[in-house]
Amino acid sequence: MNTSTTAIRFPGLGLSFDPPRVAFTIFGHDVMWYGVIIAVGFILAITYALRRSEKFGYSKDDLIDILIVATPVGIIGARLYYCLFYDAAYYFENPVHILYIWNGGLAIYGGIIFGLGSGALVALKKKIKPMAVLDLASISFPLAQAIGRWGNFMNREAFGAPTDLPWRMELYQGGAWISAHPCFLYESIWNIIGFVILHTVSKKRRYDGQIFLMYVAWYGLGRGIIEGLRTDSLYVFGTNLRVSQAIALITCLVAVVLLVCIRLFRQPDPDNMQVSRYQRLCAERALEKAAKASAPAAEHVAEAKPFTVLHSEGGVEDEPMSDLSDIASGRVPEDKEFKEDKTERKDGDEK
Repeated sequence: MNTSTTAIRFPGLGLSFDPPRVAFTIFGHDVMWYGVIIAVGFILAITYALRRSEKFGYSKDDLIDILIVATPVGIIGARLYYCLFYDAAYYFENPVHILYIWNGGLAIYGGIIFGLGSGALVALKKKIKPMAVLDLASISFPLAQAIGRWGNFMNREAFGAPTDLPWRMELYQGGAWISAHPCFLYESIWNIIGFVILHTVSKKRRYDGQIFLMYVAWYGLGRGIIEGLRTDSLYVFGTNLRVSQAIALITCLVAVVLLVCIRLFRQPDPDNMQVSRYQRLCAERALEKAAKASAPAAEHVAEAKPFTVLHSEGGVEDEPMSDLSDIASGRVPEDKEFKEDKTERKDGDEK
């Protein structure tokens, strides 16, 4: 077993790791694996959302416009949430340190609240139903969270209380080896399962907001339990109440109640969903495009000058001028009986 004080050991599984915290260096600045892993999770979540945006009733361009606002606001929210509940007095006295984000200190609930809130406001401005945006975000979030939690693994953080379970992790803390719950692993697995469930249900969702409520319930339940095992939680000012655990359990309860009430007392109208509106809008635009494409051809026919053709039967018919030029050039055959009459006259003249 690895004896390095920076090692992460799983003695019950016979595993040991000692990954570096620094991924690479650019111009003398270290880039941490934590940040790289968070970025990978974020990129995969955006890729997933872009591939499915039209299934939720808005275009990729609309989603990008929302992300341009929601992403930086979410990062700011995650930082402010952490600073507020970690040591508010310190950051009030040293506000410039709030900007030192490279020193660590982001809280996922702050990112969720600020990111989803700002994204919903942009959706309203673009006349998109906010709940449809929250639905898609609620599938992308657990995917990003499941990957991002491995950044905690690289940082040797987000572990739990002491345990002797077979899958316990060992870390060197305070001059001694401790055995603890691998809370980062618990939450990563919980989020992967949540992503699979939400992705599957989303294909048959009955109303806008259904996936969002399911995410709030699922993540809140898991986070509420796992947060109770952690030793590095943020607490409500001067109390022993874990702030993230309280938010998780309260929001989980509210989401479950809403899901049950909607199930029992409401009959959702599929035609009122954002995706139905979007499909109708796309159909209208397609019809307008087809009408514009056919307009020049119709105008060309209307502007053609008619002429009179005398058929052998004695009938009179108007034809476009273009047909007369085609006959003269030999591209269009003349009337058969009229042509035979011309031949007979020619033979008579030769005789």
